[in-house]
Amino acid sequence: MPQTPTLAMDFSEVDRDDTGQVGGKNASLGEMIQALRPKGILVPPGFATTSAAFRDFLKQNDLDSAIRRELEMLACKTATLQETGARIRYLILTGDWPEATANEIGARYKALCETAGEPDLPVAVRSSATAEDLPDASFAGQQETFLNVIGETALLAACKKCYASLYTDRAISYREMKGFAHQDVALSVGVQQMVRADRGGSGVMFSIDTESGFPDAVLINAAWGLGENVVQGAVDPDEYQVYKPFLDDAALEPILEKRLGAKAIKMIQDRDGTPRNVPTSRAEREKFVLGDAEILDLARQASIIEAHYGQPMDMEWARDGVTGTLYIVQARPETVQSRAQAGSLRSYAVVNPGPLLVSGLSVGNAAVSGRVSIIEDPEDIGRFVDGSVLVTSTTNPDWVPIMKRAAAIVTDHGGRTSHAAIVSRELGLPAVVGCGDATRILHDEQDVTVSCAGGDEGIVTEGLSQIDIAEEKLDQIPETRTGVMLNLANPSAAFRWWRLPARGVGLARMEFVINNAVRIHPMALLAPDRVTDAEARARIDDLTRGYASKPEYFVERLACGLSRIAAFCYPNPVIVRMSDFKTNEYADLLGGRDFEPLEENPMIGFRGASRYYADAYRPGFELECRAIQRLRSKMGFKNVIVMIPFCRTPDEARRVLSVMAENGLKRGAEGLQVYMMCEIPSNVVRAAEFAALFDGFSIGSNDLTQLTLGIDRDSDRLADLFREDDPAVLWMIETVVREAHKAGIKVGFCGQAPSNDPTYARRLVGFGIDSISVTPDSFVQVLRNVSQAESA
Repeated sequence: MPQTPTLAMDFSEVDRDDTGQVGGKNASLGEMIQALRPKGILVPPGFATTSAAFRDFLKQNDLDSAIRRELEMLACKTATLQETGARIRYLILTGDWPEATANEIGARYKALCETAGEPDLPVAVRSSATAEDLPDASFAGQQETFLNVIGETALLAACKKCYASLYTDRAISYREMKGFAHQDVALSVGVQQMVRADRGGSGVMFSIDTESGFPDAVLINAAWGLGENVVQGAVDPDEYQVYKPFLDDAALEPILEKRLGAKAIKMIQDRDGTPRNVPTSRAEREKFVLGDAEILDLARQASIIEAHYGQPMDMEWARDGVTGTLYIVQARPETVQSRAQAGSLRSYAVVNPGPLLVSGLSVGNAAVSGRVSIIEDPEDIGRFVDGSVLVTSTTNPDWVPIMKRAAAIVTDHGGRTSHAAIVSRELGLPAVVGCGDATRILHDEQDVTVSCAGGDEGIVTEGLSQIDIAEEKLDQIPETRTGVMLNLANPSAAFRWWRLPARGVGLARMEFVINNAVRIHPMALLAPDRVTDAEARARIDDLTRGYASKPEYFVERLACGLSRIAAFCYPNPVIVRMSDFKTNEYADLLGGRDFEPLEENPMIGFRGASRYYADAYRPGFELECRAIQRLRSKMGFKNVIVMIPFCRTPDEARRVLSVMAENGLKRGAEGLQVYMMCEIPSNVVRAAEFAALFDGFSIGSNDLTQLTLGIDRDSDRLADLFREDDPAVLWMIETVVREAHKAGIKVGFCGQAPSNDPTYARRLVGFGIDSISVTPDSFVQVLRNVSQAESA
């Protein structure tokens, strides 16, 4: 006697081995309910129809042969993709439910209502294909989801719409692209208790950095209301990043990034229960969706889920606005960075880019040139030119047939976890999302260059620029006795270098982080009433919205920016040079002109150590100290070493060290090391005195050459005389290395000379330098130069 097929299964009966019956999405939900609830992972209860129920539906309505005929017509090009999809969907939507399946769905829904104590329980109805959420294909957004479905009749209608969505244009196209036979794929429907995220918030998170593949970061996107806007890229969400290795220590708060999104709309439940978008309030736009404790809670859940599955994961979450409880509503394998080739490192550089047109968030790290094709509606797919740069307001899964034909993608809206970003990564396309006004600024047939090579910010520039591509085989990079480290300034690009075998960061320039991540003069945040420029005051107010205070904005933004540099190579040392702006550069920060003097020669003026204890800037330096203290103590990055620039005398060094100690940065406490930039002749002449006050030196060859030879390093007329290999400069370097080692402290070198000249690297190795720090683009060449010098 034939066995009656199972038509539906409770999530508590399902695990990851049941993908063939309930699809990847539903199998994952069941797996988490069974295995991870004891570890604090909360998944809303529900049930799933099976693949047997789907095939029974097709059989009763005699749809197998009809669908096959339609697909054959598509393959023979006697029907278009749109015509084929529309006819198959109509056949499914007009089909009748087998009585047994309808009864089973009704009974399961009633049981779910009884458990919740609500007669007409709102549910989310999600499609789960048996071929989706696989390690090499996400099938992101290919089938439909229906939110806030109430009542048995509405539930059966939504389930049938899910079945029909197996044959949307985008789903047909995606399966063909990935090589899946259409009729080998069945569809399960997940019916899940609704989380009242319309009153709370929701979003997406990844247990890996989506752009670089850096495995130790969790990326979280968040918006108000239901989560479809984040998934589809219809809203510019908040973005948070968390450092995973420190999450087990409850005393630490390793939040690497908090970026406030525009969040212009939110999806709510209308009076009749149907979801609709409404504008967010000004208060909602100015506030982060998640508090710090919630960010860390979600990151811990992501780590637990990743550890259970043994691979990076892509998850959706929702916060119930009534109870405040955080739920995981989906989890599937991350399909791009986790499968990327780790044996090589490819980098892109745009040569002589044209004027900037628009910018947004970068997806990927590539760059391409091409001609713009603006498409506002997927119905206009016919006029898209293959190989063009697709520009549109936002994308959803209907755009996949166009996206796979594009050279790059540019959108007005969306974040790094939107559907557009996920599919762009799978297709290997550079994308710039959330530009705001790309469809207004750009025009059809315009020649542009799209670059995601500069870190978090993606840019579109005018014209077809030359693009240089370099690829390094990591297994061919030599090992050296001398430490080769990196010079870094841009936090947003730090993660991309995590695969390089660097011994740490020899120079992290704080002023670059202030310029890019903070952008406001610290004194303007401490004394905003002294800012006379009304436009600058308004911009300062705009940038600091969402923060407890203006000084707190400076401390948090600076600490977060530096933390990304400290994280990618932890536990190797990261030497952070305190701010070394000149007065004219400080004045260029927002509000800066009201706090900076005019100097004839800022290069040798009020800069470096002299500022830190002076009344005019000491309060600003104290904010810098608070940021470093937060970075080391609150966030956990004890690998951070502080370095003082342009320190003219030992007495000046003692005054700076005293100010630091008063602000929680006492040399030696909690393992804190303090280095000094060796860039002034007095640093060499009095090296023994300075060595008694510091734990190490770093030779700044540009300033040391400038001040030894008496040449302005920016002078075109004297450029031929500015030589770092001048005998006087080499004597300075050799002397300070000798004196440092005599005192038992380390000494490094940061500068471009070893990159450009193998002979210079050999000299430094011969002097006994402990480390050489260079920019990432020259790292491999310097490593080879050092290796050759050590072998000579």
